Amino acid sequence: MVDRLANSEANSKRIQVVEGCFGAAGQPLAIPGRVLIGEGVLTKLCRKKPKARQFFLFNDILVYGNIVIQKKKYNKQHIIPLESVTIDTVDDEGDLRNGWLIKTPTKSFAVYAATATEKSEWMSHISKCVGDLLEKSGKAPTGEHAAVWIPDSEATLCMRCQKIKFTPLSRRHHCRKCGFVVCGPCSEKKFLLPSQSSKPVRVCEFCYLQLASAGGGMGLGPRSDSYSRSGSKFNNVSDDDDEEDSSD
Repeated sequence: MVDRLANSEANSKRIQVVEGCFGAAGQPLAIPGRVLIGEGVLTKLCRKKPKARQFFLFNDILVYGNIVIQKKKYNKQHIIPLESVTIDTVDDEGDLRNGWLIKTPTKSFAVYAATATEKSEWMSHISKCVGDLLEKSGKAPTGEHAAVWIPDSEATLCMRCQKIKFTPLSRRHHCRKCGFVVCGPCSEKKFLLPSQSSKPVRVCEFCYLQLASAGGGMGLGPRSDSYSRSGSKFNNVSDDDDEEDSSD
């Protein structure tokens, strides 16, 4: 079915519509052999809170973006190669139901569908696309994936030291290795995780020691990301590697 649709006029028009919705800021999506399998709104568990995002499943990539005007305009386009994707179901918890994890070496996150049927269809189609790609390429499934970030709302205390309480002055940070919500003193170091960034990224003390003892990558010492004001210590709010979009 996918092969038959690849060069069809209907498929080309559907992809053109998606490109138009993202506008000039989006990446071109039309390439030979690419087929738009399906689309829909899923709730993505972001750092601050769950947010609706528009998702498009192609036979080789997964694309999503912020909804500006439903079915007309989207921004902040993200493109995920399906070859690197693995998925796992997520148990229902409170209002968060019908969810699953989308895991890649670069970024991992949870999404939720409106119904159990929709969840099943999404997971089935993603699994088939990934399987077909791996079969054609002869590659093995991805073994390593980035940690799923714990939402800010699930941690009132640092998840490592269990002492520092988060306040407007004592900010939350995320370890890029384990995904825990940690305080500044527990995440003063950086380590190079090549699958996530070309630059060293923030990690907690626990993960830093594990990574350093394993002998791989490059570590950096404590960050100078705080300053004094009237004798008090504040985390630098311009620390852009912990902004919400970095987990979006």
